[in-house]
Amino acid sequence: MFSLEERVAVVTGGGGVLGSAMARGLSAAGARVVVAGRSRGPLDACVDSLEGAGMAVTADVLDRARLEALRDSVLNEYGRIDILVNAAGGNVAAATLPPGGDVFDLPEDAMRQVVDLNLLGTVLPTQLLGAELAAGGSGSIVNITSMAAERAITRVVGYSAAKAAVENYTRWMATELARRFGSALRVNAISPGFFLADQNRALLTNEDGSLTERGQRIIDLTPAGRFGEPEELIGTLVWLCGDGARFVTGAVVPVDGGFSAFSGV
Repeated sequence: MFSLEERVAVVTGGGGVLGSAMARGLSAAGARVVVAGRSRGPLDACVDSLEGAGMAVTADVLDRARLEALRDSVLNEYGRIDILVNAAGGNVAAATLPPGGDVFDLPEDAMRQVVDLNLLGTVLPTQLLGAELAAGGSGSIVNITSMAAERAITRVVGYSAAKAAVENYTRWMATELARRFGSALRVNAISPGFFLADQNRALLTNEDGSLTERGQRIIDLTPAGRFGEPEELIGTLVWLCGDGARFVTGAVVPVDGGFSAFSGV
């Protein structure tokens, strides 16, 4: 029920902290894993850390031609695609409200950039690689959203709106694909709570490792009392990708230490 033996998985954003951890988890469950991203070095490092077969392909999730080349590389190497994990994405500094800033002055270009990165960066791989899952009649697509999509979190207005769109797209695609292809083709999402990564580390921790004021507020609102570890996403991911979740589609699963459950009181 939880084996991914012989399945072929593509992980976009596979060079990032969370993406690479998820790639390793899929590999440990038996999948042959292809990691994709814009920087070759982190991708090669991820492939070197996999337990089983793997491949690194440089690709930009906003570049249709590069995604087509990614798809062709996977099919040439493995002949199929069974799993797609859309882990590419992230925040854009200029689409984040600065301390004392005016929300009415947020730059339009930055808002477009963060929406494109997260929403279109999920839509385009789903169109170009997900079509191969549909052609095979089965498979699992897992999108990565955020707690910022569900609850108003100060400052990260562009990122929040973009991830909320990804959640809606997840539910919409789950419904559409199940109606067209049946329950064997599923689309779900994981909504991580607060995990330390390159993009948020300086915002949540000081140079000496202590928490910033914002970091402490997050911990205070997380019943588990800590940040998540990247490996703690793996169990949910493997479940969603395997036969143990064959009747699960359109779900957004929080992995957040209770953050989304807590009222703060």
